[in-house]
Formats: sequence, structure tokens, C-alpha cells
Amino acid sequence: MNTAKFNALAISPRKLSQIFTSRQKAEGRRLFQQFLPAQSFLSVGTNVTVVGLGFWLVSAISIAIPAISAERISVVYGPIKFSLSVESLEALVKEGKVTEELSSYIGEIDPKNLTELREIMQRRFEAGPTVISQFTKAQLGQTVLERLGRVLQTETGQNGANYLRTAFIAAAGDPEGLNLLNMLRKFPDRTVRVDLTQGFQLIGEFEKILRNTEASVKAIQQASIIEASANSNFNFSELPDLSRTGSFTWQKQTLTINDTERNRPLMVDLYLPQTNSAANVIVITHGAAGNRNTLSLLAEHLVSYGFAIVVMEHPGDSLERFQNFLSGLADSPQPQELINRPLEIKYVLDELQRREQTELALKGRLNLQQVGVIGQSLGGYTSLALAGAKINFDRLRKDCANSQIFNLSLLVQCEVARLTPANYDLQDPRVKAVIAINPLTSSIFGESGLGQIQIPLMFVAASDDILTPAFTEQIVPFTWLTTPNKYLVVIEKASHFSLLGGREEDNSALPAFPPELVGPDPRLARPYLNALSVAFFKNYLNNQPEYQPYLTANYARAISQLPFNLSLVQNFTPAQLAEVLNNNSTNTVKPQNSPNR
Repeated sequence: MNTAKFNALAISPRKLSQIFTSRQKAEGRRLFQQFLPAQSFLSVGTNVTVVGLGFWLVSAISIAIPAISAERISVVYGPIKFSLSVESLEALVKEGKVTEELSSYIGEIDPKNLTELREIMQRRFEAGPTVISQFTKAQLGQTVLERLGRVLQTETGQNGANYLRTAFIAAAGDPEGLNLLNMLRKFPDRTVRVDLTQGFQLIGEFEKILRNTEASVKAIQQASIIEASANSNFNFSELPDLSRTGSFTWQKQTLTINDTERNRPLMVDLYLPQTNSAANVIVITHGAAGNRNTLSLLAEHLVSYGFAIVVMEHPGDSLERFQNFLSGLADSPQPQELINRPLEIKYVLDELQRREQTELALKGRLNLQQVGVIGQSLGGYTSLALAGAKINFDRLRKDCANSQIFNLSLLVQCEVARLTPANYDLQDPRVKAVIAINPLTSSIFGESGLGQIQIPLMFVAASDDILTPAFTEQIVPFTWLTTPNKYLVVIEKASHFSLLGGREEDNSALPAFPPELVGPDPRLARPYLNALSVAFFKNYLNNQPEYQPYLTANYARAISQLPFNLSLVQNFTPAQLAEVLNNNSTNTVKPQNSPNR
């Protein structure tokens, strides 16, 4: 992982204090030029998407911290205070002109960094005022604004959440569009007060996750090499290439199943292979703002290997639902949807079981007693719930009581804490094996919740995932698993979206995510999932142990290629993880066993 852009943020409060209290003012100014303006160039995640809006807001505040406002920005760090005018910044951003006011701060900054700053400040984000208004009305949006408002405050030092909402909406409706400079110009107060203490805390939270992810990914890569060396005699060139399309022909049909328990229709794509016997079933469940096309290329690959594929569309948080919400045509998705998701799959399996007995077209074609599930993001959570993971309300109550958190994955999990605690029965005994891609797990299940799973399980993590960070949501939780058949797959340089893929001609395709958010070409990463998922379900659903060699570190190394370095481990213990973090001298987080775990 490239964390170079975060290195400038490593300044400590003590160091900043030394800068401002230096007896030699020239030296203090030089140090200030080195450290504080460099924060202007933090640009990770500055993209607007339906599911990425919260992280765009995080990036916006990270960029805005140095010195910008509608008229002036007042920066406060303990007893230290200074201010700059927006006119000076605007002259710099739009014309490249360094005013006398700014010259003392940026005189020694690399011109390349100044160019980057100008581009960032003028980058327009395609989000209209209705989208911003709707997102910031939702509970999650309000929480995000409240956290940001602790850093970007009103002139009198009050939380700036309401003013920020006004500024975002006004800028989105302005002809110039929603960019950082315009947003801060629309802040409805003469001066924006920036609390650097809160700002450093926010930035530090992201930096901490990045450091831990980088260190743990390196350790997993090393563990994978050790596992591979212990069993290195296999020649995979003599085995079939599972990333290639299989030999079965198939048909696809779309079913509408009336879910009477939740009083809404469920749209399901059913892929049926041409086989002489009942095919084992794999359910695919999408993430938030997804649909039946999100992983349709994976569905086509798996059906070509003889599996019957059921591709869900969850109406409560589908792409259509998010589009309607952001257009003002529907309420925001509710936390109840995280309960509905696994229940909808159970309902569909029940209905398919009934139809398999009564409809000639399905009779004898589905084995619904041997079911696998693949889910991505919220679909990953869904697959784990079906596998037996229990929602951990004690852990949620503890973690979500921290009002300082700004981890969007955790904030999403905290939405579940709004539900009435109950022992929700989300497990389905027909589910015999699960692959969870980029799942969120850390608080919604915790150690005790994930420890309930006793069926074969594969976690797939992406090192550059900023929505469900690999360290907190997959790597640490993997060490909590007690099932004997478990696998951790880590794809370096991959993002939250690197394994998604549907047919381009399908009008219900995913939104066009910005390239910076997607990362390297997903077509290079998808063959990994194609091959590993075939091997996993052939072994654990079809009871074909000849596919076990594919589920090894050796195979991962054999198919790994740049830019996506692939690692697979079957063992990575809490002790190994603790050693990694102890050796990471700059790390401040260590996995703990909470009494409310």
C-alpha cells in the first residue's frame, strides 16, 4: 500500500507546539511551511459515488484543514491562532498567484504540490443539491456532518454541522458546482473556525488504519510464502485453469417472488446449468446500492461449472432504492434492511424449494440442501449471518458509544444499534459454505458473533479498501474464527470495487465509479475470484476433494500477477497479528478481547 500522501500528517502535537513556540521565528516559519501546508495535498478518496459520499466528505475536510473559508478561516490549535483570507486562496487556486499574505506560508512548497492543491480545490463533484440534501437528512449523513462539524466550526466555535449542510447544498446548486473552494465560500458565517486538535484526531484515525493494514498485509504475504514453501511440490500447469469458462451450457430466467412476510416483490435471476442431476445452489448477494448485475459475470462463470446460481436483488438497499432516495422519491434505507437481507434469502430458498416440487421446469434441477453463498460488502455481512454469525448488540453498544469515531464502516454498523436488541434468527442450515468479499464484521458481529460460524468460510480482503478496511473488517476478524475450514485471501492494490463486474450492455449496471476509487483494472482481479470460488464450492458443496490443491498458498502464488499481488493463508493467529503490531513501531492500535466481545 502506498501511504506516502499520509506521511506529511505524522506531525505530533508536541512537534507542532515546538514549531509555534520556537525562539527562532525564521526556523519556526520554515517548519510550519514543511508540515502544515502539506496537509492540503491529502487526496485519497475524493470522489462522489452513491456509496462513497461519506468518504468524499471525509476527504473534503482533510483537504480543507489548512486554511480556507467563505471570507476568512481561523485556525485554532490550543493557544495558537492565525487566519487567512479566502481571496488569497482563491487567487492561488484560480490564477496560480501567491499573494503577500500567503507567501510567508507556502514560499518553499514544491510547485508540483501547489499544482495538485489547485486541481483538488477546483475538482468538481457531480452531486446535485437534491442528492446532498437527501444524504445529509439521513441518520448516517447527519452523523457524518456532526463529526465534520467538530473540525469545521462556526466563528464562535460551535459545531458547524448545520452550516456545512447549507454550504454543501448551496455549492451543489451553484453554476460553478460542488468543489471545495466553492463549498467553503458558501459556508454561512463570516469566518470558519478550524479546530486542528479535532482535525488531527480525525486524520490520525485514518492514518492508524492505513498503518495497521499495511503492516498486516505484509505479514500475511510472508505467512503465505511460508505456507507455500511447506507444500511446494504441486505442478498447477497440469491442472485445469479454473479462471476459464467451464463446459456447461446454461439458461437464465428472472423470477418475481412475492415476499409476503415483508410485503414486497423480490426480483431474482436464476441461472440453470444443463445437467442430468440436481445442481447444488449458490446464492449471490450484492452490497449497498448494488443489484442483480453487480456480480453477474461471476454468476455466469459459476453456472458454467454446473452450479445453479440464484442472484438476489435486495429492494431495501438496492441501486434503484438509493437512486430514488437521492432523488427525493423515497426514504433512506433503514437499519431493518440488515435484518431483512438474510431473511429474504431464506424466503427465496423456501419458495424455490416449493417450486422445485411443483413446477415441471424446475423439478429435479435444484439441490437446495447444499447451498453456498457469496456476498460482497453488505452482501458479505449477509452471507456471514446466514452462516451462523450472531449480531452482537453488546459489542455494538460499546463501540458505538464512542462519539469520536469517524470510520464510515463502523458508522454503518452502528446503524444496527438503533434496532431493538433481539436474538434474530438469521442462520439457514441449508447453507454449507460461504465466501464473504469485503464484509463489514468488526462490531456488528465481534469475536463472539463470528465464533458461531462452523461451516467452511473464505474471507476476501482488498488492501486499498477505504469503505470496509481490510485490517479492521477482515484481517483481525479472521483471527476470531473457530471453524476448522477457513481461508483468508488478500489482494494487494485492490479496492472495494475490484471484484465487481456485470455486463456493460445491461442497463441496470452499477454506477460509473471514478477511476481513482476503483483502482487498477478490475478485469485483472476478477479471474482470482472466478478460480477460487469454483474450487471452494466444488470442494465444500460438491464434496470433490480433488479441488483442494487450488485452495492453497501455492495456487495463489502460481496465479498471482501484477498489479494485484494475491496471497492466501489458512492460518493467521491472534499471536501472529499481535507480533506484527508490536513490531510496527509507529502503530497505536492492538486487537483486544473486550468483555463485550
